[in-house]
Amino acid sequence: LAAKSHKFNAVKTVIDGITFASKAEARRYSELVLLHKAGKIEGLEVQPVFRLRVQLTTGTFAGAAKAIAGEYPCIGKYIADFRYFRLEAPRGWVIEDVKGHKPALYNWKKQHVEAQYGITITEITR
Repeated sequence: LAAKSHKFNAVKTVIDGITFASKAEARRYSELVLLHKAGKIEGLEVQPVFRLRVQLTTGTFAGAAKAIAGEYPCIGKYIADFRYFRLEAPRGWVIEDVKGHKPALYNWKKQHVEAQYGITITEITR
């Protein structure tokens, strides 16, 4: 494990060549690796990206056509900590975010992603 100081007093930690923003996030990764080895989860993905899109038009016919076609502009991104498929009840995809401190923009992005993608983000607090 290598460590480096970070804002919010988090300590960057490296496991399996992956750099995590905090020790808590690295611990959760280790737990998920064990769950994978035990056959309880599959498809573990680290730092999945969710594009944030907004329905709007430019006031032009072309802009309205893009909005109707579902081609909404990307206004940013939300990066979760983990995504995996739980094989035990309740089965399904899980999106997790390990949080010790919540930056000001976090709640807005979380709500936007949940509404846009129809998902629930599970917060792991340490």
